[in-house]
Amino acid sequence: MNPDAVATAFVEHYYSTFDSNRAGLANLYQENSMLSFEGVKIQGAQHIVAKLTSLPFQQCKHQINTVDCQPSGPIGGMLVFVSGNLQLPGEEHVLKFSQMFHLMPTQQGSFYVMNDIFRLNYA
Repeated sequence: MNPDAVATAFVEHYYSTFDSNRAGLANLYQENSMLSFEGVKIQGAQHIVAKLTSLPFQQCKHQINTVDCQPSGPIGGMLVFVSGNLQLPGEEHVLKFSQMFHLMPTQQGSFYVMNDIFRLNYA
């Protein structure tokens, strides 16, 4: 397993799903998963997806600038750090964002998001 390839595949899947069908992200989280969204902590797959689907825009487009990853812990976890731009419909300027994912392996051989931290970067 190449960690960089796993991280890249995860990031592509996550943001394409976010941009087209946010409710489809539910299977990436579990009940012990936690999201910190602009400082607000939310726990559990159902609550996380409720937050993401209630954001005040229906469509958006993520442009990924960087993806960094590192192995995490003895059981095969992975830290993935993403930076990029977020384009909202009707907005002239993009919003810059950073997001960190702590991926943990599942018994089925894939990964789930244990921790997710999202911040807009204001200049």
